[in-house]
Formats: sequence, C-alpha cells, structure tokens
Amino acid sequence: MPIKLLDPQVVARIAAGEVVERPASVVKELVENALDAGATQVTVEAAGGGISLIRVTDNGVGIPANEVELAFQRHATSKIASLVDLESISTLGFRGEALASLIAVGEVELATCAAGETAGSYLHLVDGEIVDRTPQGRSRGTTITVRGLFHNVPARLKFLKSTATEGGHIAAVVTHYALAYPEVRFTLSVDRRTTLSTPGNGRLIDCVVEVYGADTARGMIELRRDNSWDGAGQDTVAVTGLVGSPAVSRSNRNYLSCFVNRRWVNSRLLTWALEEAYHGLLMTGKHPAAVLNISIPPGEVDVNIHPAKMEVKFRDERRVFAAVQRLVRRALIEPVSLPRIEDPAATYAAPTSSLSTRPLPAEKVERPSGLPLARPVPAFALPALRPLGQVAGCYIVAEGPDGLYLIDQHAAHERVLFEQIVGQRAQRQLEVQGLLEPQTFEVSPAQNAALLSRLDELAGFGFTLEPFGERAYLVRAVPAFLNRKDWMAVLREIADSPGGGEDWSERTTASIACHSAVRAGQTLGDDEMRALLRQLEQTALPSTCPHGRPTMLHLNSAYLEREFGRRG
Repeated sequence: MPIKLLDPQVVARIAAGEVVERPASVVKELVENALDAGATQVTVEAAGGGISLIRVTDNGVGIPANEVELAFQRHATSKIASLVDLESISTLGFRGEALASLIAVGEVELATCAAGETAGSYLHLVDGEIVDRTPQGRSRGTTITVRGLFHNVPARLKFLKSTATEGGHIAAVVTHYALAYPEVRFTLSVDRRTTLSTPGNGRLIDCVVEVYGADTARGMIELRRDNSWDGAGQDTVAVTGLVGSPAVSRSNRNYLSCFVNRRWVNSRLLTWALEEAYHGLLMTGKHPAAVLNISIPPGEVDVNIHPAKMEVKFRDERRVFAAVQRLVRRALIEPVSLPRIEDPAATYAAPTSSLSTRPLPAEKVERPSGLPLARPVPAFALPALRPLGQVAGCYIVAEGPDGLYLIDQHAAHERVLFEQIVGQRAQRQLEVQGLLEPQTFEVSPAQNAALLSRLDELAGFGFTLEPFGERAYLVRAVPAFLNRKDWMAVLREIADSPGGGEDWSERTTASIACHSAVRAGQTLGDDEMRALLRQLEQTALPSTCPHGRPTMLHLNSAYLEREFGRRG
C-alpha cells in the first residue's frame, strides 16, 4: 500500500480516541474547562452511563460570540500561546483538543454567554459539522451537551463496560474534582437522580463528609504545613489536605486522591510515598484514605506527557517523595500516645512498574542469638490439640502430638467462619438476621453505582437492601454471622470491591468472615478456646486464613528438646 495522507475525518477520529477513552473522559475534559473558566458552580448530568447524555453547565467567564466556532478547531486554546508557556502550565487544560475530539465522536450542543454580552450563542454540531447557530439568551457561563457518544465509532462502544460501571467512572471524576476544589459547588445527576451535591464553602472536610460520609470524615487528620522538612528552609513543595487515621483503612485505593497543583493525577510516586508513611501502621492488604494536594512551581512538573493529562513527571522526584512521606508520617504519629515511635525516612529509589513488587526499605531486626525463626505450618490435616492458655489476648497456646502450637485466634476463627459461609451458601441455607429496626446506609456516588448493580448478589449473602433516597439504602437484614457486628464496614468493603464473579464472591465471603471473627485482644475462656480448636480441626485448610495469613506456628518436640539441652 503506498504512503498517503489520511483523510481529515480519519485523523480526527484517531486523535479523539486518545482523548476520549470513555464517557468519563468527556466529563473530565469539560469539568476541567469549567474550572479553568473560573466557575464557582459546576453541574454535571449523565444518562445511560454517559452514552445517551452528558451535560456540563458552569457559571464561568463564557466564550465570546466571535470565538465559539474557533473553540471547536483542533489545537485552538486560550491557555497557552508559545513554547515558553509549555514550560510553566498553570491551567488544567492547555492542548486545545477536548472540544475538537468531542465533535468527532458525538453530537454536541454549546450554549454560552461571555461577560459583557447582551445575548449568548447557541451552536449545534453533528459529525463535526455545524448544523445550527443562533443567538440565545442565557446568564453568563457555558453549557455543553453531548449526545450519542461513539455513535459513529461502534468498535469503541463494544469495549465499554456496563451502564453502572461507566456511571461509576463519571462519579469518580466529579468527586475527585469536588475534593480538589472545595470552594466550587458541584452537583452530579445520574439518570435524573442527584447523587452528589457539595456545599462549595471552601472547607475540604465538608466535601469529604458529602463524598465519603461522616464516619470517614471523623477519622481524617489535617496536614499542617511544614517548611523545614528539607533542613534548608526551601519551600518549593507544599503538601496539604487530609489523611485518614489507620482506623480508616480500606481494602483498595479508591479512597486515595492525589492532586498536583489541584490537577487529579495517577502517580505511582505519590501513592508509594503515601503508603510508605503508613509503614507499620496498616495491616497487609489495607490502604489509606487520603486527599493530598501537592503545590509545586509549574516549571518543576511536566504535565504534557500524555493526552489524557493524568500522568505527570517531577523534575526532582526525590524531593517530592520525601515531602509527602515525611509530612504524612508526622501527622499520623503525633496523635498517638505512645512513649517512643520511630519516624523512619524510607530510602528513595525510582518506583518499579508495579507497586506490589517494589522493594521495601531495609529494616534491622533483632533476634535472640541461636534461635531459628519459627515457620508457618503448611496446609495439612490438623491433629487434635489441647488448649493450655492464651498469650497477649491474641494467641492460643496448645499442645499437640508433636510439640506446641501458637494459634492466631482471629485468623483461625476467620478460616472457620469462611468455610461455614461457603458451605451454607452451597446448600442455600445461609442464616439471615433481621434487624429490629431498619437502618440507613449512606454511600458515595461510586459506591452507589456498585451496589445498585449487585443487589441480587448481596441478597444471596443475606443482605436485604433497598434504595432509600438519592444516595442511601435501607438495610432490613444482614447475614446472621454479622449479628451485633460491624456489618456497615462489610457493606463499605463490598461497595469498594472491584470486579465481579467468583473473585468478588470470595472477597465478600472473606470480608464477612473477617468482621464476624473473634478479635485480637479478646479474652477467651477454656471452653471457647477448646471449641475454636475443634472447629479449626474440621476445616479443609486450617493453616491459613482466607487472606493467606498463617493461622498458627508449630514448635516441634525435637526443636524444644534441642533448645532445652535434652538432646544433642
């Protein structure tokens, strides 16, 4: 095939595919434009997961009548004018590609009025061509409506997820920017139901209450600005926001919002620095909740490395990492009433391709001389054990045919309950406990989208929920395992859990078992310890809990005899 120039329409579709990945991409671009225009009120409406309708309305400066057509030309922008401007970008948008990409993949209407104009402008575009332009009366600001997204790109439609999933992505965009701009009043309506409405009073904590609920907000700690972290008095990196106490930990990173100069970004560096600050404070598999804004001179960060503008590159990564890690760590340990807590500064190294495989900072571990490490027992049939007592309210000491066993009571009970729940569900005999009085359960917009798509599956686990208002549910029954337990925490984990199918079902079962199990620090009587051991002996995998942690350590008789000098 000979080399030739592509048709302009083909070029437009290719370019649009880089900017508009899914409906949430449209919402992101339009919301960023509204914020750049100085809006103090932003309203987002979506229907059919954003495929049928997306409408974003703001009260910003508007577009002058003589510029409305130019605004839809590719690389037309009011935010930069030269190469020099690219070195110091202070706005969210700057490429001039968003509106041009929209008209390539959807039917677009624009209604706008700039300050000082007596009448606004209306523009209607179909397949990139203007089909109507008329004056229109309206207040200052801009409304952009997108209908039939990807109607001319059927291949892209096939790759979109369910309506609920796409709606959840839209909710995530709006809630993140609501957290980045607490002084702006955001309203989100999905399928004609208002799912988010922030006060716009400038208080970040009030936005957190609206987005995540009062329970999460109560556990948030405000970061106090510290200019002395580098020891040189330099102040090129400022970290502000809220971080959750360890008690507010979550099973995924959905509650972690990072902003650079108030731009929402996905940054492995910032995520890593934040999680290093929680080192030793969270259980394995748990992640912090945080809203962080990194203020840095525009010339110190490059935002022009990806069309979606979700990735950034710092000129001095080490400096940014240290600023975040140290300030968050200090905020976390100050409220703790312990006499001595180390404040480790993690050794920096460039992040690898996956956070889960990164090397942890080296730690010096003191161990008694000559004592080998006890190893977790592999999966096997557990012998009959005789309980001898309890250590630190956490571990059961038991005697077996071949030495001593130390059993983690919480992990062991998790395993027992996990297999009981699996068995009851297989026989369709899961016990349900009705609540004496129905209770309400409030959720974030993203959680709401997840729960709406899983009501039938939740019923199979014993939860009876029904929508109650715009973003709340009425809970009438819960699994009997969670009677008088924190079933709300289980529902939060379920709502935050991605995916579906067998993996989701297993995670849900494990969550119910975890929150139903006896807690570490709970004193057990002899009969309770004996009953737990008998139940553990009957499980298929007694050596690990559902999350993979060992349930016990084994000190065999030969090891005990050798250490006490009874044999050579």
